[in-house]
Amino acid sequence: MKIIDGKALLMRLRNPKKVTEVITKSREVKDNNVLVHWGVGEAQTLQGMDIKAPSPIEGQYTWTGKYTPFAHQKKTAAFLTLHRRAFCFNEQGTGKTGSAIWAADYLLGLGLIKRVLVICPLSIMDSAWREDLFSFASHRTVDVAHGASEKRRGIIRGGAEFVIINYDGVKIVEDEIAKGGFDLIVVDEATHYKNPRTTRWKTLRNIMTDDTWLWMMTGTPAAQSPLDAYGLAKLVNPTGVPRFFGSFRDMVMFRKTHFKWETKENAVNVVHKALQPAIRFTKEECLDLPPMVYVKRAVEMTRQQKHYYKTLKNKLVMQVAGEEVTAVNAAVGMNKLLQIAGGAIYTDGGDTVAFDIKHRYNVLREVIDEANKKVLVFVPFKHTIDVLTDKLRADGITADIIRGNVSAVRRTELFKQFQTTPDPKVLVIQPQSAAHGVTLTAADTVVWWGPTSSLETYAQANARVHRAGQDHKCTVVQLQGSAVEKHVYRLLDARIDVHSEIINLYKNILD
Repeated sequence: MKIIDGKALLMRLRNPKKVTEVITKSREVKDNNVLVHWGVGEAQTLQGMDIKAPSPIEGQYTWTGKYTPFAHQKKTAAFLTLHRRAFCFNEQGTGKTGSAIWAADYLLGLGLIKRVLVICPLSIMDSAWREDLFSFASHRTVDVAHGASEKRRGIIRGGAEFVIINYDGVKIVEDEIAKGGFDLIVVDEATHYKNPRTTRWKTLRNIMTDDTWLWMMTGTPAAQSPLDAYGLAKLVNPTGVPRFFGSFRDMVMFRKTHFKWETKENAVNVVHKALQPAIRFTKEECLDLPPMVYVKRAVEMTRQQKHYYKTLKNKLVMQVAGEEVTAVNAAVGMNKLLQIAGGAIYTDGGDTVAFDIKHRYNVLREVIDEANKKVLVFVPFKHTIDVLTDKLRADGITADIIRGNVSAVRRTELFKQFQTTPDPKVLVIQPQSAAHGVTLTAADTVVWWGPTSSLETYAQANARVHRAGQDHKCTVVQLQGSAVEKHVYRLLDARIDVHSEIINLYKNILD
C-alpha cells in the first residue's frame, strides 16, 4: 500500500476542490492501495478552508479506559480536536466529560498540549471529573485543586496533567495557573461565564493566551436570555460579537418601554452565529444512550451540619459499644444522620432544628439551570420542602409542592398543570406522595435532595418520568454530602433493599 503524507499533499494541492476530491476518495481508509495520512494541523487547515476533513482521532486513536465510547461521544471528541476554541452544547447526561477527556488525551499523546485545566462546579469535581478521568484515562495524572490557598498553589505547581478546580478557586491561584503551562482549559457548565463584567470572567480571560485551547461546555447556552451569549462568545469567538455589550443588546433586543426590553425575532439566528464553532447532541439524538442516566453530585455540608453530624455519630458509636444493634435502633440512627445532611433534624421532643441549606441548594440550581425540560425534586423530609420551595420561588423559578397533606383533588390539578402548561418548572415532592401510578413525563430530570431508604419508592419515583409518553432520555441526579447518603445511594443503585441491609449499613457508617 502506498502512504501519502497529508501535509505534503496539502502543500501541492492548492485547489480546494482537488483537496476535497482526495479526501472523498480516501478518508483514512484504503482506496486503490492509497492511504492519505492527515494530522490535526492539516485537518484544521482544511476546516478553515470550509473543507470537511475528518479528525485524525477517528482513525488513529485507541479509545482508552474501561468504557466503549458512544457514537456521539466519538463525534464530539473529533470535533473538539479540530477546534482550538469551541463550544460543546450537548445536553445534560450525554457524556460530555468523556468526550472532552478522550479528545484531550489524544492531543496530549501527540504533544500538541501538555497540561489541562478543568474548571467546573464544586459538586462535580470528584463525582464527575476525577471519577471519569479514572474511568476513561487512568494512565494520566490527575489532581483536584481545592482547600486552603497554599494547598491549591502546591497542586498547580505539582505538574499533574489534569488539574480540576472550581470557578472561584481560579482567582485564588491565578498567578500560579498563568505560569503553570496549561495549554487547554475546559470549562464545564460554562453558563457561569455569561457575564463579562464579573471577576470570574475576567480571571478566565487573564489566564488565557492566544495559543490557549478553550472548550466551553453547557447544555443550556442562552436559556435565560439571548444576552447570555455575549460573555461566552467574547471568550471563544470574540470576532463574532461587537466589541461592546450595548451593541450586541441592540442586535437581539428592542426597548419596549423605558425599563423593559424584549427579544427580537432574529435573536436566535444572531445567537447561533455568535456561539460558533459549536457541536450539540440532544439526548434524543444519542440513540445509543440508555433510557436512564444516573449522575452523582457532591454537596458540601455547612460547618453547623458537620458539627451535628459528627456529634450524633460519636453518640451512636458510644451507645452501641459492646451491645447488639436492633434494626429499629439502626434505622432511627441512620435516619437522623440523613436528616442532618438534608437540612433539618427532628428532636425527640418533636421540635425541628433547621440548618442552612445554601450549599445543597446551589447544586440543585445548577442542575435545574442545565435541564432543558421540567424537573422533579424528591425531598424525603417534610420540613425542608417548604424552605426549598420558598427559595426556588424567590429566585423566579415556578415551583409547586406534592406531599401527604395535599388533597387528592389538588394533586390531580397540580399533575395536570405540570403536564400540560409551561408552569410550574419544578415539582418538589415527598417521595411517598407521588411514587405510584402518576405520569410526569413533562420532566426528564429527577433530583434526589436526599436518598429514600425504600428501594421500591426509589424505583417507582424515578419511573414517574420514564414511562409511556416520554419522548426524552431521562437523568436521575443524586445529591450527596455525607457518608450515610453515599452508602444508601450505593445500595439503591445496586437494587439492594436498604431495610434488609440496615444493620450492616449502620455499622459501616459508624466505622
